[in-house]
Amino acid sequence: MSVQKRYSPEVKERAVRMVFEHSPEYSSEWSAVSSIASKIGCTPETLRSWVRQTERDRGMRSGLTTDERSRLKELERENRELRRSNEILRKASAFFAQAELDRKGKY
Repeated sequence: MSVQKRYSPEVKERAVRMVFEHSPEYSSEWSAVSSIASKIGCTPETLRSWVRQTERDRGMRSGLTTDERSRLKELERENRELRRSNEILRKASAFFAQAELDRKGKY
Protein backbone atom coordinates (compact mmCIF):
# COMPACT_ATOMS: atom_id res chain seq x y z
CA MET A 1 0.00 0.00 0.00
CA SER A 2 1.34 3.43 -0.88
CA VAL A 3 1.97 6.16 1.65
CA GLN A 4 0.09 9.38 1.02
CA LYS A 5 2.08 12.57 1.62
CA ARG A 6 0.47 15.88 2.40
CA TYR A 7 2.01 18.90 0.76
CA SER A 8 1.49 22.40 2.08
CA PRO A 9 -0.54 24.83 -0.01
CA GLU A 10 2.61 26.91 -0.47
CA VAL A 11 4.50 23.97 -2.01
CA LYS A 12 1.58 23.18 -4.31
CA GLU A 13 1.24 26.80 -5.39
CA ARG A 14 4.97 27.15 -6.04
CA ALA A 15 5.13 23.92 -8.04
CA VAL A 16 2.14 24.87 -10.20
CA ARG A 17 3.57 28.34 -10.75
CA MET A 18 6.86 26.77 -11.84
CA VAL A 19 5.03 24.59 -14.37
CA PHE A 20 3.21 27.60 -15.83
CA GLU A 21 6.39 29.68 -15.96
CA HIS A 22 8.76 27.02 -17.34
CA SER A 23 6.51 25.04 -19.71
CA PRO A 24 7.74 26.99 -22.78
CA GLU A 25 11.28 25.77 -22.03
CA TYR A 26 10.24 22.12 -22.45
CA SER A 27 9.05 20.16 -25.47
CA SER A 28 5.74 19.32 -23.79
CA GLU A 29 3.81 20.14 -20.66
CA TRP A 30 4.32 16.59 -19.43
CA SER A 31 8.11 16.89 -19.64
CA ALA A 32 7.92 20.15 -17.66
CA VAL A 33 5.67 18.52 -15.07
CA SER A 34 7.95 15.48 -14.79
CA SER A 35 11.06 17.60 -14.36
CA ILE A 36 9.55 19.93 -11.77
CA ALA A 37 7.89 17.07 -9.87
CA SER A 38 11.23 15.34 -9.40
CA LYS A 39 12.69 18.59 -8.05
CA ILE A 40 9.99 19.12 -5.42
CA GLY A 41 9.67 15.44 -4.46
CA CYS A 42 6.23 14.46 -5.69
CA THR A 43 5.04 12.23 -8.51
CA PRO A 44 4.42 13.77 -11.92
CA GLU A 45 0.78 12.65 -11.81
CA THR A 46 0.27 14.49 -8.51
CA LEU A 47 1.70 17.69 -9.93
CA ARG A 48 -0.31 17.26 -13.14
CA SER A 49 -3.53 17.02 -11.11
CA TRP A 50 -2.59 20.20 -9.20
CA VAL A 51 -1.99 22.00 -12.50
CA ARG A 52 -5.32 20.81 -13.93
CA GLN A 53 -7.23 21.90 -10.80
CA THR A 54 -5.55 25.31 -10.89
CA GLU A 55 -6.52 25.65 -14.55
CA ARG A 56 -10.15 24.87 -13.62
CA ASP A 57 -10.04 27.37 -10.76
CA ARG A 58 -8.73 30.08 -13.12
CA GLY A 59 -11.35 29.32 -15.78
CA MET A 60 -8.79 28.01 -18.27
CA ARG A 61 -10.33 24.52 -18.30
CA SER A 62 -13.87 23.26 -17.87
CA GLY A 63 -14.89 21.37 -14.76
CA LEU A 64 -15.66 21.96 -11.11
CA THR A 65 -13.58 24.56 -9.30
CA THR A 66 -12.19 23.84 -5.86
CA ASP A 67 -14.99 25.87 -4.23
CA GLU A 68 -17.67 24.12 -6.27
CA ARG A 69 -16.17 20.73 -5.46
CA SER A 70 -16.13 21.42 -1.71
CA ARG A 71 -19.71 22.76 -1.86
CA LEU A 72 -20.82 19.64 -3.73
CA LYS A 73 -19.23 17.40 -1.08
CA GLU A 74 -20.93 19.41 1.66
CA LEU A 75 -24.32 19.08 -0.05
CA GLU A 76 -23.85 15.34 -0.62
CA ARG A 77 -22.97 14.89 3.07
CA GLU A 78 -26.05 16.88 4.11
CA ASN A 79 -28.19 14.85 1.71
CA ARG A 80 -26.96 11.56 3.28
CA GLU A 81 -27.75 12.86 6.77
CA LEU A 82 -31.24 13.92 5.73
CA ARG A 83 -31.92 10.55 4.08
CA ARG A 84 -30.84 8.78 7.29
CA SER A 85 -33.03 11.06 9.39
CA ASN A 86 -36.01 10.52 7.11
CA GLU A 87 -35.52 6.76 7.28
CA ILE A 88 -35.42 6.85 11.08
CA LEU A 89 -38.55 9.02 11.21
CA ARG A 90 -40.38 6.77 8.73
CA LYS A 91 -39.58 3.67 10.79
CA ALA A 92 -40.53 5.40 14.06
CA SER A 93 -43.81 6.56 12.55
CA ALA A 94 -44.61 3.04 11.35
CA PHE A 95 -43.70 1.61 14.76
CA PHE A 96 -45.95 4.02 16.67
CA ALA A 97 -48.79 3.62 14.17
CA GLN A 98 -48.63 -0.16 14.64
CA ALA A 99 -48.45 0.25 18.42
CA GLU A 100 -51.57 2.45 18.31
CA LEU A 101 -53.44 -0.16 16.23
CA ASP A 102 -52.40 -2.93 18.63
CA ARG A 103 -53.50 -0.89 21.64
CA LYS A 104 -56.96 -0.15 20.20
CA GLY A 105 -57.50 -3.81 19.40
CA LYS A 106 -57.01 -4.92 23.01
CA TYR A 107 -59.99 -2.95 24.39
